[in-house]
Amino acid sequence: MHSLDAVFAPKSIAVIGASTSKGKVGHDIFLNILRGDYKGTLYPVNPKAKSILSVKCYKKILQIPDPIDLAMLIIPPKFAIQTVQECIEKQVKGIIIISAGFKEVGGEGLEIENEIKRLCKEAKIRVVGPNCLGVINPSSNTSVNASFSARMPKKGNISFISQSGALCTAVLDFAAYRGLGFSKFISIGNKADVDELDLLKYYHDDPDTNVIMIYMEELQRNGAEFIREVKKITSGDNSTPVLAIKSGRSAQGAAAAASHTGSLAGSDALYDAIFAESGIVRCDSVNQLFDFAEVFSAKKIPSNDRIAIVTNAGGPGIIATDMTVSSGLRLAKLSDETVEELHRHLPATANFHNPVDVIGDATRERYENTLATVISDKGVDGVLIILTPQSMTDAIGTAEAIVSISIHSKKPIVCCFMGVFDVSEGVELLQENHIPVYTFPENAARALGVLNLAHRWLNRKRLPEYKLEFDSTKAAKLIKGFQGENKLILDEKEGSDILKCYGFSTLAMEIADNENKAVEIAEKIGYPVVMKIISPQILHKSDAGGVIVGPKNKTEVKKAYKSIMANAKAYNEGAILHGVLIQQMAQKGEEVILGVSRNPNDDGHSIMFGLGGIFVELFKDVVFRLAPIGRNDARRMIKSIKGYPMLKGFRGRPVADIEAIEKMLVGLSHLVGDNPCIKELDVNPLLVHEKGKGATVADVVITLSK
Repeated sequence: MHSLDAVFAPKSIAVIGASTSKGKVGHDIFLNILRGDYKGTLYPVNPKAKSILSVKCYKKILQIPDPIDLAMLIIPPKFAIQTVQECIEKQVKGIIIISAGFKEVGGEGLEIENEIKRLCKEAKIRVVGPNCLGVINPSSNTSVNASFSARMPKKGNISFISQSGALCTAVLDFAAYRGLGFSKFISIGNKADVDELDLLKYYHDDPDTNVIMIYMEELQRNGAEFIREVKKITSGDNSTPVLAIKSGRSAQGAAAAASHTGSLAGSDALYDAIFAESGIVRCDSVNQLFDFAEVFSAKKIPSNDRIAIVTNAGGPGIIATDMTVSSGLRLAKLSDETVEELHRHLPATANFHNPVDVIGDATRERYENTLATVISDKGVDGVLIILTPQSMTDAIGTAEAIVSISIHSKKPIVCCFMGVFDVSEGVELLQENHIPVYTFPENAARALGVLNLAHRWLNRKRLPEYKLEFDSTKAAKLIKGFQGENKLILDEKEGSDILKCYGFSTLAMEIADNENKAVEIAEKIGYPVVMKIISPQILHKSDAGGVIVGPKNKTEVKKAYKSIMANAKAYNEGAILHGVLIQQMAQKGEEVILGVSRNPNDDGHSIMFGLGGIFVELFKDVVFRLAPIGRNDARRMIKSIKGYPMLKGFRGRPVADIEAIEKMLVGLSHLVGDNPCIKELDVNPLLVHEKGKGATVADVVITLSK
C-alpha cells in the first residue's frame, strides 16, 4: 500500500472534534462523510457528546476499539499536539488537520505545527494540512467526502490539488456546471508534510487519474528537485498531463536589482521557469484550467499540428481559423480525394475547403458525413466542430454522430456548441462521453493548441550534451580575489576575464585613467574603438552618457574621454570614477542578453535569455530556466522567445550562430554552479554573428555576494 492510501482510501475514519451543532465545521464534515455514502467505518470523537447524528461518540480516539486508518482533527491548536500523540499511540496511518491557527499565524502556531511535523515523521504518519479543506474520493470503492464542502463531485479522471481551501468549494461547483468529474480532490493548506510533489507522484501512479490540476500559491520544495521529479511524470509513454494556476503572476521583480536580469527575475519568472522545464502547462485563469483539463481528459494527443474546422456558420468559422493560427496550429490542406468526397455530401453552396462550411441548415447526417470524411484525411491531425443553433439544427443528433465517430478515431475532436439552452442536450451528451465541448470557438481552438504543445513536449528532441572544457580554477581564484578586496560589483574588464574562463569570446580592452593613456591603448588595440565609463555606481552606462562608439583617431579619443568623464560626473556627482574602458570594436551581430539571478531563499540560480540591448526591459522578451541547464534546455530557451525569427534570418538578415548561444548558456550555468556567490550577472549585449562565426561579449556586469 502507498502511504497516501490511508488519506484517499481509508477503511476507517475518526473525526476528532465532531460537533453536535449544525453549521460548525466539525458537524458538517461528519455529516458530509455520512451523506457521501462512505464505504468504511466512521467514528465521531468528542468528550462532551454521547452521539452525533445518531452515531455513538467516543471521548478519545484511544477508546475506539477498532483500528483507525485516518484521523481528522477539527480542534483548536492548543490541543493538537496531545491529540496527535494519541493518534500515534492508536497507530493511525494518516492525519488531516482541518483547523487553522498554525504556521500561517506564526509564533506559537508555527511551533505547534513544527512539533506535529516532527512527531509524525518519527511515527511515519502522513499529515495533510493544517488549515485545509480536506479530501474527496468519489470512487465507488471508497466514496469519501472528508471535507467541509457539501458537494460530492461525480467520478471522473481528473485529480485536483489546491493550496487554498476556500477555492476548492468554488472549483467543485464550477466542475459540476462544466460536467466534469474527479478521481481525487484534496486541499493541502500549510503543507506540514504532504505537498504537491507527493501528490503528483501519487496521482501519476493512480490508474483512475488521467489529468492533474493544481492551484499553487508557493512551492516549498527545491526547484531543481521539483523539476527533475515532475519531468518524469509529464514525459514518456506513461505521461500524465499536469495543469497549474499560480497566484501572484503580477509580482514585480527585485526593486534593488543591479542588473536587467535581477530586475526581471521576480518570483513569477521563477515559476514560469519551473513549469516550463518540468512540462507543466501554466494556465492564466480557473476557466482556462478547466478548458485544458477537459481536452486532456479525452486522452487523445494529436500527432501533428494540422487542424480541420467544420462549421455551419461563417463568422464563428473565421474566429476559429484566426484562433487556430494564433494558438500555434496550422489549417490542414485537405486532399483532392477528401474534397471530392465532400462534394458528394454537401450542397453546392457549401465551402469544400478548410474551414468546411456545411451551411446553416445542416442536418445530423450532413455533419456526420463531413466529419467522417475530414477526419479520415491523412493530412488532418485533429478536428474542431462548430455548431450554432438554427431552427432546423439537431444538436442532440449531431452530438450522437460525433460520439459515434470519436469512438473509432485516435484523432482529437473538439466541439464548440454555441449557445446555452438550445444546445444543452447535445452538450450534456458530449460531456458524458468525454468529448471536449466549449461555448466559444476561441476556447476550443486554444484547447487544441495546448494539445499540440503536449505533443511537442512528449516528442521533443534530446540532442547529446556539449563536451565543453572550462578553466574553473582560474575563475574561482579571480572571484575569491575580488571578494577579498570587498569588491562586489565588477567592472567590464574584471567580468570579461571571468567569462573567458567559461568559453565566452570577449574583446580586447584596457582601462585608461587619463586621456593620454586612452590614446595609447586605442592605438595598441586598433581604431575604431568603443569607450565606456567605469564606475561601480553607474551600471547602466548608456543612461549616463557614458558610452561613445567609434572614435577613429587620437583627437576623437581625447574628446570622447573628456565627454564621458563630464557626463558621468553630471549623472552622479558622488560616483567613484575609475576611468574609461577602451575596447575593441566588435563585428556586427544580433543583440541578445544572457543573465543570471540568485533565486529567493538562496535556492540556486535562474538563467535568463532574450533579446538584448537597450530595449530589454521595455519589451521584456526574455525567458528563464533554473540552473543547471544543458544543451537541450538552452535550445528550447532560445526558441521560446518572440524574437527567435530574428536569429533565423528574418527578412534577409543572416542566420545567427545559435549553437554559439547554446554553448554560452551552458557555460553560464556551469559558472554559477561552480561559484554560487555570484548574485547577478548580465551579458548585454552579446553580439551574435552569422552562423559559424560565434558570438562576442560587448558588455558584462557581475555582482557578487559577500
